[in-house]
Amino acid sequence: MKGLTLKPIVSAMALAIALGGCSAQQGSSQQAEVAPNAVAQRIIDNNASNPFFKPYDTFLGMPDFDKIKPEHYLPAFKAGIAQHKAEIQAIIDNPAAPTFANTIEAMEFAGDLTTKVASVFYNLTSADTNEQLQAISKEVSPMLSAAGDDILLNDQLFKRVKAVYDQRDSLALNTAQQKLLEDTYKSFTRGGANLSDADKVKLRALNEKIGKLSLEFGDNLLAETNAFELVIDNAADLKGLPQDVINTAAQTAEKKGHPGKWVFTTQRPSITPFLTYADNRELREKIYKGYVERGNNNNAHDNKKILAQMAALRAERAQLMGYKSHAHFVLEERTAKTPENVYGLLDKVWPAALGQAKAEVAVMQELIDAEGGNFKLAAWDWWYYADKIRVAKYSFNEQETRPYFSLENTLKGVFYTANRLYGITVKERTDLPKYNDEVRTWEVYDKDGSLMAIFLGDYYVRDSKRGGAWANAYRKQYRMHGVESKPIIVNVLNYPRPVGDEPALLTFDEASTLFHEFGHALHAMLSDVEYRSQAGTSVPRDYVEFPSQVMENWMTQPEVLAQFAKHYKTGEVIPQSLVEKIQAASKFNQGFATVEYMAATKLDLDWHTLSDFEPKDAAKFEADSLSKMGLIEEIAPRYRSTYFSHIFSGGYSAGYYSYLWSDILGADAFEAFKENGIFDKATADAFRNNVLSQGGSEDPMLLYKQFRGKEAGIEPLLRSRGLLAK
Repeated sequence: MKGLTLKPIVSAMALAIALGGCSAQQGSSQQAEVAPNAVAQRIIDNNASNPFFKPYDTFLGMPDFDKIKPEHYLPAFKAGIAQHKAEIQAIIDNPAAPTFANTIEAMEFAGDLTTKVASVFYNLTSADTNEQLQAISKEVSPMLSAAGDDILLNDQLFKRVKAVYDQRDSLALNTAQQKLLEDTYKSFTRGGANLSDADKVKLRALNEKIGKLSLEFGDNLLAETNAFELVIDNAADLKGLPQDVINTAAQTAEKKGHPGKWVFTTQRPSITPFLTYADNRELREKIYKGYVERGNNNNAHDNKKILAQMAALRAERAQLMGYKSHAHFVLEERTAKTPENVYGLLDKVWPAALGQAKAEVAVMQELIDAEGGNFKLAAWDWWYYADKIRVAKYSFNEQETRPYFSLENTLKGVFYTANRLYGITVKERTDLPKYNDEVRTWEVYDKDGSLMAIFLGDYYVRDSKRGGAWANAYRKQYRMHGVESKPIIVNVLNYPRPVGDEPALLTFDEASTLFHEFGHALHAMLSDVEYRSQAGTSVPRDYVEFPSQVMENWMTQPEVLAQFAKHYKTGEVIPQSLVEKIQAASKFNQGFATVEYMAATKLDLDWHTLSDFEPKDAAKFEADSLSKMGLIEEIAPRYRSTYFSHIFSGGYSAGYYSYLWSDILGADAFEAFKENGIFDKATADAFRNNVLSQGGSEDPMLLYKQFRGKEAGIEPLLRSRGLLAK
């Protein structure tokens, strides 16, 4: 999914990691360095060759990917947990009265080793996993969950935190320090610190169960995705498909042991062109159902009972904590604040989007009838007939755009845009360690010529990588008492590999995704904060997509297109006539795009506003939810429950609405650039200084208003999608 930004999925321990640092450099004038405790030291002594137990011997502290082996993770996690426990105990045992420095900052700087291991492990379990890593994940998850609970449910530690919090008005803290204190205190109260001893035991059990189920869900989905193959052995069944798509399918067939045939999968780069261009309706139905039935096949990898149990356990946990539902618990920490506010936003957009989608159905049915098709439009027909109408109405076929958007040129366009806006430059490195040979690495320099970050790009689809597109950090930017930590940021996507002598060629939409994900990377690399837990994309979930949504806008600007959108063979700049077709068609099919997204959003909220603990019949619950919202049968939610990894194995539970919420901010923010000039220096500086550099060090909506001078309106979004009433 475009725009998905991940944090390590470590259940309750995610908070403990967020409170810790991520650098080999530690210690401060206000806190004595804590020596490894006996447990940690014994593990370290017995694993002397483990690369996690020594500083990375690489440029800027890049992880030693070439030295890290699966057997290194478990001992490193165990040592990290033991060491973090010792650091926390030292804070508790400090005889001095609790202060911001010896309690709040001391916690912020703890947990280095755990963070160091987790930042590699959880990145790789998403981007380059294997059976060994999946097995380790199942063993580590309950350990981390328990360790996180040990921190958040520690009465003595909470007393120190509360003592500092109670005197917050007299501490003369700066804005970032105030935010850190408030967030730390809320982390404890939301983590169960005020619960009775009996309820704390219940909470630990719930956290452990939810963590295990989340891992099972993700593993099942990966297995289901990899298991489906549409094997074609008759060339006639390829009719309608572009030659590059056919070539890729032949390459996939070779790889999967079907030489001389063609294989299509449920990975987006494979299924989307098949649904869009394949004339064979029966095969379109087969691959479509293979996609939408993942996790719903009543086999060993079925996810229905797992997700129903997760929803019930989350509801039970929320009520244990004093909240009406899991959604109420989650949204308290988001800019939306309540489920009612989110439903209210959706209800403003839904009628216009659904009305537009129904109009799109009518037009497609007319085309089917005109062609003599004796059938009613079905969900697996949508992409095929939408493309026909796009071609007829706008003389635009998205495949026309591929020759102008090679991956290499699009990267140049992304870097050009970042340079014009913020003055940053890049230099590729080929000598640094990689976790996969396909990864590329760049040094990133700021406008003053100083080294700012390392950027990694992992662009091609493979079986060891989960679907979608995302950005993440191997290390975030922060300062600890003047010691600067340079960020190491990665973009992970799923583009088709180059075939033969041709470069990797992207559609317009795929190229737009590259801009989007680099928007996340910029948010992380331009971060300029003191505390790691506030760096870069460490912002509310419904705000994190905003900077990346804004970045997409530059790709469509003629001035930017002229710099990079060049034919991979001739070097010809994309013709203005094709650009005009793209722009004219940009509002086409927006009813479908908005409705399928919003249906998934409503489904997410319905699952997570449950207030009873009895696991539901997942199939019936989903059917009732879709019926209640009035979803038409020609459209399925972008993610059905059984493969909705965002909310059941990722970090978006009760938060999938965030893309729409952020898109409102993004559309409104780009209005400022359109008003002042798309590369206006003052506007770009204001966006960098008020949004990109500040991370989570300030209330995000206050930061937005400082940039924009007002609250965001919904009209720019509706206008950009063609959903405003004519």
